[in-house]
Amino acid sequence: MLVAAQAWRVKTFRALRHPNYRRYWFSQLLSLVGSWMQSTAQSYLVLELTNNNAAALGWVTAAQFTPSLLLSLFAGAIVDRVPRRRVLMSTQITLMITAIILAITTHLGLVSFELVLILAGISGIANAFDMPARQSMVVDFVPREDVPNAVALNSLSFNVSRTLGQAVFGGVAALGVALFAGRGAASSSIEGLAFPFYLNVVSFGLVIYVLATLPFPAREVGGQRAVIDDIKEGLRYVRATPNIAVTMVLVALLSLTAINFNVIIPYFARAVYNLREGGFGAMNAAFGVGAMVGALWQASQADPAKNLRSGAIILIISLAVFALTPSALLASLVLAVCGFGMLTFLISANSTVQLTVPNALRGRVMSLYSLVLAGMGPPGALLVSYLIDKSGPLGPRQGLIVVGVLALLAVVAVWRRLPRGMTRAETPLEVAQAVQAGTLEAGKKPMQAPVMGEGESKKAAP
Repeated sequence: MLVAAQAWRVKTFRALRHPNYRRYWFSQLLSLVGSWMQSTAQSYLVLELTNNNAAALGWVTAAQFTPSLLLSLFAGAIVDRVPRRRVLMSTQITLMITAIILAITTHLGLVSFELVLILAGISGIANAFDMPARQSMVVDFVPREDVPNAVALNSLSFNVSRTLGQAVFGGVAALGVALFAGRGAASSSIEGLAFPFYLNVVSFGLVIYVLATLPFPAREVGGQRAVIDDIKEGLRYVRATPNIAVTMVLVALLSLTAINFNVIIPYFARAVYNLREGGFGAMNAAFGVGAMVGALWQASQADPAKNLRSGAIILIISLAVFALTPSALLASLVLAVCGFGMLTFLISANSTVQLTVPNALRGRVMSLYSLVLAGMGPPGALLVSYLIDKSGPLGPRQGLIVVGVLALLAVVAVWRRLPRGMTRAETPLEVAQAVQAGTLEAGKKPMQAPVMGEGESKKAAP
């Protein structure tokens, strides 16, 4: 038993044996705990400032994610032109400054909804550049055979930090009230929210130090062409590479439908199960635990890209079961399965893209991945919120069933074309030929990275 557990640990966390990746991973884990504390505190702050106005919270969410929809392609071209350290240092410093402003103004009682909205927009712009840079830097610190594991561990750190950040928020906010109260009970609850912001500032300081001292390896960078030409090059590559194109199409469609738990969980917790804050937190925690298990399971797989179909099916079936679950307790258990399915699908999709794209195009392609994942969030949230609203034509349960049916239709539409396992990156010659021809050379087989093991007996790999 102990031998088996040791073998599982080594296999699951094998990317952490590389010192530079290990330093980066632990610094990100700590920073993300602070970021999730700040995100939760910001939501409470907006509700406090606007007398529980849900529309105001929606505007702040839109301000955070709309830049990803508008700037992701441009950001990817910049990431491929500029050293990743410079991009990440700039985004992390910007995000730290917004946290400092939010902490000080909240502490002094000077914060307003308009200020929170502006800072959310600035953070959204920074994250539009930060996401593709972080997504594409995995290959800087681990060899190619450990890229799938590193992708899974990145998702694990995100979901572990989400669970921890939301779990400790209540205690941190209460401690903040004790530290910063002093101008009356009416203002102390808002002032106490400054403490999570201050802690997030400290976590940013650690990440900036790690980024400044990590030895980023030399890599190919973009030339002196116009940025729009670099963007077109990345789009041509994705269109000419079926494994990536069909994977991104499915990620976009599921982001519009099933992957909208930031809307589904709170609405069902309040409008369907009539839960208060504690029950809402428990539902979120259950989803987070399932997501962590999914990330751990994917990290232990030799080929996480092969679980693209199974992850999507688990997500859709569990979503439909959740829609019909009568009690909040059972619903929380089903949400854990939803989290497992969602992370299994997303890690498989990310691994498929990361293992197919060449380094010279990685920033642009990963920016497109960020676009279809995060950029589809605002329209997806609007669609799902309309379908599940009690005042809508269907109501919560029937509306969520429709969401699941739409997601299932998306999966069925691309089922045959989805990749079935680990892929290889195209050679520089293939990339150069594709770029020169605009898409592909006449008569040349599309640049589809073959499944590992297929075709190896027919000819040697280039």
